[in-house]
Amino acid sequence: MLAIRLPAEVEHRLEALAKATGRTKTFYAREAILEHLDDLEDLYLAEQRLIDLKQGKGEVIGGEEFWRGVTD
Repeated sequence: MLAIRLPAEVEHRLEALAKATGRTKTFYAREAILEHLDDLEDLYLAEQRLIDLKQGKGEVIGGEEFWRGVTD
């Protein structure tokens, strides 16, 4: 179960879309989350990896070494 607060403008847009299409606001909220969750994970995990690297946690390898490991 998830409860979220949206800015009034977004709430109104969501209500209008739901009313115009006969679907629920929950349907569109779910669709939006599913559509963008992969991108959000990529972004925030990459940002965390960068922070870790700047703090000396982890190791950076070159592209050639990376691809060699992938194809072995």
